[in-house]
Order: sequence, then C-alpha cells, then structure tokens
Amino acid sequence: MASTTEKPPLGGIKAPPSGAYKIVSVPEAHSAMLDQYCVAGTYVGLSEEESPWVPFGDNAAIRHLAFDVRNNVYANVLWIKSPGVIGTHKHRGMVWAIGLEGSFRYLEYDWVCHPGEFITEFPGHAHTLVTDDPNGMKAFFWMQGANEFYDENGNFVETLDVWWFMSHYESYCKEHGLEINRQLYL
Repeated sequence: MASTTEKPPLGGIKAPPSGAYKIVSVPEAHSAMLDQYCVAGTYVGLSEEESPWVPFGDNAAIRHLAFDVRNNVYANVLWIKSPGVIGTHKHRGMVWAIGLEGSFRYLEYDWVCHPGEFITEFPGHAHTLVTDDPNGMKAFFWMQGANEFYDENGNFVETLDVWWFMSHYESYCKEHGLEINRQLYL
C-alpha cells in the first residue's frame, strides 16, 4: 500500500492539486532576474481610454490589446461594422482567432466562424476575410509574424507586422490626444 505522503507520478494528476483560495509562495531560483526583466502580467479593461477602436479602413476598426516586439506578436479585436471585406492577405506566421460577435469567413474556405468558435491560420496561404452578417463581426486575433496585403489583382501592397500595428495605435492616440497605454507592450 502506498504512503499518503507519496507524490503522484508526473502526468498523474487529473486536476490542479490545490483548492486553497490564497497566494501560495512557489520557489523560483531566478526570481531576482524575473523581477528585473519580466512583466508579471498585463491587464486591458473595456474602457476605450485603455485601448480605443482605431479605424482600419472605412468599415472596420481594431482594438489593440498587446504588442510583443521580441516575437513579432500582436493581439487585437477586429470589428467589421457591417457586411464587408478585409483585403486578401497572406500570413508569414501563425494566427489564432476566436469569434466574439456576428460571423465571418474566408472566401477561400468552406467554414463560417461564429461566437465562441476557434480558428487557426497557417503561414503561407492567402485568404480574404469577409462578413456577410448584417450586424458585422468581432473576433479576437493573436498573430505572429507579418501579414502581406495584396490588391484585387494579386499585386503586393504592404506588410503589416508588430511595428505597423504599434504605429497604427500610437499615431491614432497622438492625433486624438490619448495617452499611450504601456500595458499593451509586453
């Protein structure tokens, strides 16, 4: 019979081991380095003072949530306000998204993303995001790497990466007298 003080084998737990509603001190050999160089975490609330809706064409806006220049990663909520399109683009890194409101799809695929549904996009494939929903759509996107945008004839137009998205946010804030939220920078 096993002792009650034995630890379960690695991978043997079915749920987190502690239900204690308290801050638990956990050993960390490099805590001084973590404190010096790492952001413990960030929070962006619902207020537009924390992150405004920045126009992205005539029928869309982006609410920027995070910029990570070390990994060329950026997170945002895309809002297309009524039926419309975000031009044909090709990702050079991974993309993960969750539908929040309305629905959207890509002309090149046979699925439609609704609230609560999850999609992944892989580097290298060109696609065209559209919403046919009368109320438009909102979706959370976590993107890594550059997006290359093309015109309706397949000609390259511009690359959007973490630096472009930071400039998009910061220039809007400066033009509208809004404070830049440092919580967005990881």
